Amino acid sequence: MNQPLSIQPQRLRDSIEELGRIGSYLDDSSGLRGVNRLALTAADGEGRRHVVAKMRALGMSVTIDRIGNVYARRSGRDDSLAPVMMGSHIDSVPTAGKFDGCLGVLGALEIIHTLEDAQRVTRRPLVVAFFTDEEGSRFGTDMLGSAVATGRLPLAEAYAYKDRAGLTVESELRKIGFLGDAEEKLTPPHAYLECHIEQGPVLRSQNLDIGVVTGVQSISWHELSIVGRSAHAGTTPMELRADASVAASRINLRLRDMARSGKYGAQMRATMGAMVPVPGLVNIIPGRMTVTVDLRNPDDNLMRSAEADIIAFYDQVAHEEGVQITWRQTARTDCVQFDPRIMAQIDAAAAHRGLSRMRIVSGAGHDAQEMAHLTRAAMVFVPGEWNGISHNPREFSTPEQCANGVNVLLDVLLAIAEEP
Repeated sequence: MNQPLSIQPQRLRDSIEELGRIGSYLDDSSGLRGVNRLALTAADGEGRRHVVAKMRALGMSVTIDRIGNVYARRSGRDDSLAPVMMGSHIDSVPTAGKFDGCLGVLGALEIIHTLEDAQRVTRRPLVVAFFTDEEGSRFGTDMLGSAVATGRLPLAEAYAYKDRAGLTVESELRKIGFLGDAEEKLTPPHAYLECHIEQGPVLRSQNLDIGVVTGVQSISWHELSIVGRSAHAGTTPMELRADASVAASRINLRLRDMARSGKYGAQMRATMGAMVPVPGLVNIIPGRMTVTVDLRNPDDNLMRSAEADIIAFYDQVAHEEGVQITWRQTARTDCVQFDPRIMAQIDAAAAHRGLSRMRIVSGAGHDAQEMAHLTRAAMVFVPGEWNGISHNPREFSTPEQCANGVNVLLDVLLAIAEEP
């Protein structure tokens, strides 16, 4: 049997390490080097220029659109055909590891490098993309670049998003030199493929090589402003307080109780990830709290039920605690199902390479879920060590794990890129 074309695992690992040095920091608690390339910061700009240089070194033509998404194109034998696209993101949360998103981008470039080495040209052109602010950590909404590219989020609305310092997406794109001039709405590619770390414990706990991702669960983000009354912590009786932090705490505990209740399904997730008190001093009752709510559910109907119940609880808490609560939706996506045919191709490619695998729903959001509204899309997951921990400097997938996922993606890409 002919051996399939395969990438060079060490070259991919070296590429991941190189990018991981940009925006790196020393995590005091673990002694490990983490990554902080928050979207549209100077570190993100440096990382973007690094990856663009790698794209151009492979002979690819690079385009930057008006939301800062970057697309590198390799010509096909019939360049008039719609391309097959691969990609992900290179921005990070402030406490990241080296693999989240980056494996998808650098793995795709390693596939291009492998095709160049083999002097193999696909029938369809190929595009490697990285999208702006997938994480949502800075400007408050996730999948920003891919949501604009697929038409879910208008460009003007995306430009107006602000970070906590009041800086807008548009001004920060301009500052780092990635406010492009290409049309932001994508012409649908023939298909979209993404390789990603699982960011969870399932594959590693079962000692499996590959996750065939069936889709992405529903995600709903709220930002709440809770306004009470600041007062002296030592002189104000408990029964006369309007404590914004108590209101926030009650909502946080209700989220935990909802997730544990089973009423919204066994897989519901609920998190209050940000809690910012004002004035934030030891001897002053917080007069204001800004908090976030993150709901996730693989069932759209159960998600809508959970959303309605927690929103009603906001009103209940406001009345009982004597505070004002206002909230806004910062992100909202229904469940997304990936293309069954491509999932079958991923399964077959993994089997051909002797890799163990399972079907798995993604608990995290990805650019692929946005692309699934535009074209056939699918994802390959690879396991992670340390129970698949992610958004943490301990995030780690071995060179073999990474290569397995990218090689499966390569096999599927070669099949789809020859389609008429």
